[in-house]
Amino acid sequence: MEVQETRVQTDRVLTIPNILSMARLVGVPLFLWLILWPEFGGPNCDAWALLLLAFSGVTDYLDGKLARRWNQVSSLGRILDPAADRLYILSTLVGLTWRGILPLWLTAILLVRDLVLLVMVGILRRHGYPPPQVNFLGKAATFNLMYAFPLLLLSDGDGWFHSLAAIFGWAFAGWGTTLYWWAGILYVVQVRRLLKADPTGRLSAP
Repeated sequence: MEVQETRVQTDRVLTIPNILSMARLVGVPLFLWLILWPEFGGPNCDAWALLLLAFSGVTDYLDGKLARRWNQVSSLGRILDPAADRLYILSTLVGLTWRGILPLWLTAILLVRDLVLLVMVGILRRHGYPPPQVNFLGKAATFNLMYAFPLLLLSDGDGWFHSLAAIFGWAFAGWGTTLYWWAGILYVVQVRRLLKADPTGRLSAP
């Protein structure tokens, strides 16, 4: 984890990477509605939900890549990008758990990890540090989960295709959950070391 971004940041809001991140955020409630619509008597819209999730994955890749290539790394982008990741994971957990595709224990494990990181971010802010940039391990965990969730959604049915989707979906879910917690534990350890070295937050306080 790096607490301070080494690239030059901009305060611009309307950049292409930020617009892509905003588009991902707008898609979150639509995605959740598409997953849950069959539970309220509507048609099955899993195909549309999967397309929206695929769009989220593409924009997640592009916003970071374009921000670095075009020197449009921004303070807003550092907030929007991980926020969109967390909200898509949260909405998927809610939707798949509601439909009985995901067990409640797995949902609880992932939510507790996010709660721990939320507490750590609050501690950093209280000591004058900005939110940390997304690291590789956290991104790898998110990508694994983003592969797992569509496959588990496809596993909701009978037949060899659904069974195959379940096998690969649970494999990605296992790796994603492990990496998710691994990244979280490293984050907690690094925050602890940072605050131990500079308990007043003077090194990065504005």
